[in-house]
Amino acid sequence: MNAIVFLIFAAVAVICGINVVVRTHPISCALALIGTMASLSVLYLLLGAQFIAAAQVFVYAGAIMVLFVFVIMLLNAGAEQKPHGAWMARLTGAPLLVALLGILGFVILRAFPRSEMARFGGFTGGTVENVGRAIFTTYLLPFEITSILVLSAIVGAVVLGYKEMD
Repeated sequence: MNAIVFLIFAAVAVICGINVVVRTHPISCALALIGTMASLSVLYLLLGAQFIAAAQVFVYAGAIMVLFVFVIMLLNAGAEQKPHGAWMARLTGAPLLVALLGILGFVILRAFPRSEMARFGGFTGGTVENVGRAIFTTYLLPFEITSILVLSAIVGAVVLGYKEMD
């Protein structure tokens, strides 16, 4: 049963990821990205990482995507214009992509030896307690540096977006 759910949501993630690249309208790209993030959270749940799955939904599919949609609407971005490429590029693009993926797959299989397969629910480090303990003990300094960087980015965005009143 877990394998069937995995295959379904992995296919949804791949299809939505392809739609992010293929679509020309920015809002439909953002919606496809939300679909990708939601399917990834289900895959995290299958692996036993409940907190990471919830953070994926709340932070990325929720807050970050709302920010993306606001920026798209603020910029009033329309549909992307498709360039008319050369016929030679269209003719050789797909076979070269298949060849590149084949070579990359061969190199990866040669470079990394086979290891134990991931088991559904086998990961126990994704609970709130484990993530919180790691953030506030082992990774406290990088966590605080990241929060200062995010705060400075927010202040910079406010300064750049500020318009003087007449």
